[in-house]
Amino acid sequence: MAEFQSVSQVKKMRSGINLKAEVKSKGDPRTVNLKTGGTVDVCDAVIADESDEIKLTLWGDDIKAVNVGDVVVITNGYTNEFKGEVSLTKGKFGKMEINPQ
Repeated sequence: MAEFQSVSQVKKMRSGINLKAEVKSKGDPRTVNLKTGGTVDVCDAVIADESDEIKLTLWGDDIKAVNVGDVVVITNGYTNEFKGEVSLTKGKFGKMEINPQ
């Protein structure tokens, strides 16, 4: 199993992120236009561990799958920065597990 980073470490990283954190809040989904054409639903959640909290961007089917209070495990995720705020996403090559055993 991959070693987990803390949220405070993740905020300084760009890729290859492995994180386990609890969902503290979840916003309302919104529809965005894709560069490739078409649209997709996107939603921001806030996840936290004992070190800090970070915004998690959820796309498509992941929005309905994640609820406040769930523990999420992101494997091979990445961060980006928008308007000075760092956010985490699983991306195309990453994986997200919800409430793993």
